[in-house]
Amino acid sequence: MTDSPSSDTPANGPPGLPQPWFPPSAGPGGLGQPAPPVGPGQDIAPPGSGPPGYGQPGYGQPGYGQPGYGQGPSQPGNGEPGYGQAGNGPPAGQPGPGPRYGASAPKPGVIPLRPLGVGEILDGAFASIRRNPRTILGISAVIITISAIVSTTLSLTLLNLAGGVNLPQPGQQMTTRQAEHLIGQLAAAVLPALAVALLLTIIVQAILAGLLAPIIARGVAGQQITAGQAWRAAAPRLPSLLLATLLVLLISLGPAAIVALIMLAASAASAPAAVYVAVGLPGVPAAVVLGIWFSTMLSLVTPVVVLEEAGARRALARSWRLVRRSFWRIFGILLLAGLIVVIAGAILQLPFTFIGSLVSSGGGFSAGTIIAVVGAIAAGTVTRPITAGVTVLLYVDLRMRKEGLDLALRTAAGSGQAGPGDFASVWRPPADGPAPAGGLPAPGAPPTAAGAPPPW
Repeated sequence: MTDSPSSDTPANGPPGLPQPWFPPSAGPGGLGQPAPPVGPGQDIAPPGSGPPGYGQPGYGQPGYGQPGYGQGPSQPGNGEPGYGQAGNGPPAGQPGPGPRYGASAPKPGVIPLRPLGVGEILDGAFASIRRNPRTILGISAVIITISAIVSTTLSLTLLNLAGGVNLPQPGQQMTTRQAEHLIGQLAAAVLPALAVALLLTIIVQAILAGLLAPIIARGVAGQQITAGQAWRAAAPRLPSLLLATLLVLLISLGPAAIVALIMLAASAASAPAAVYVAVGLPGVPAAVVLGIWFSTMLSLVTPVVVLEEAGARRALARSWRLVRRSFWRIFGILLLAGLIVVIAGAILQLPFTFIGSLVSSGGGFSAGTIIAVVGAIAAGTVTRPITAGVTVLLYVDLRMRKEGLDLALRTAAGSGQAGPGDFASVWRPPADGPAPAGGLPAPGAPPTAAGAPPPW
């Protein structure tokens, strides 16, 4: 049954277009509510597709629930979620498009406050450095300089130890016993130094990322802090951060260590070659895959420890939950950022390496080493913050996607919160799981500085 107004009677459609009749609704916004008048420039629903605004109420877009794929007019609202596009319905239990996910999302700082794309994450990492270069590059220069001095001292010690190794003369034939002795000497001198250098690199990167996390987090909300403020915010979290970093390292290298121990045990037992093949052929690839998987799943422990003030064990579990179902995306972005950092660092260090080689060829070994160290410091100062920025922004992106952090950040950016305690409340995780539909606060969620519960 339809009401068919005359062509000169104002209605919800163009003149002469039959309008469907709906039974009266018990309240506003019900399915039986007549459609509001169509204003200038608004879309007009085709006959039989339901009235405008037939999707979920409150999204503020006309025509938001058009019939889904292959569905009749009696089942509206089955379209794909089209962030910011009219005529597409939101997924169940998720906030709809419009102010949160639309193209007009606010950008008070280095990123727009909505789920991010790959380019926006990389651009945000670079923008963080451009907006606060003195603080970020200053902290990076101090940390990288200390690391370079320790690494150089370790390298010189390695050279001194290698100087006592009886290397064979050119053309000298070595027996099997002599070769085994030489390999043992080199392993005793090189492997411990390499292990310490790797551990030092990982610890330095973790400390640098921890110190830069508050700076980049403030930059997301359009705020800036000094190096002293960043230190005061991150310093109490450094013990937990170092413990979490060591746990991630042990978990990631655990499969490889198990394979190596089995190989050593087989060597000590003088096992035949078939045992090495049977263990190494499936064991080595499996160890590599598991190491990559564990390191990616636990890659967000640094921002969790620093921004959420979590302990080491809780940070591991929290990172795992955030990255879950987003492994390939996180792995791809981290791999891309790592390639960018390696290539940019090599380009920045190339002139210093060339000059150092010229100086070394003239007999100035110490001068060449110093030049190479200066190049490593310059390259690391510029490139290491990029990795830290990408890690923090990945954390922010996942929380905006899963927990509605963008809404809390909008409140913080709009209210101009500047106190460290006030801003720390924005990063508190939801107390009762993911954010409910519509961005409503979860029961028992901690209040924000303004007194209202955060929009988790």
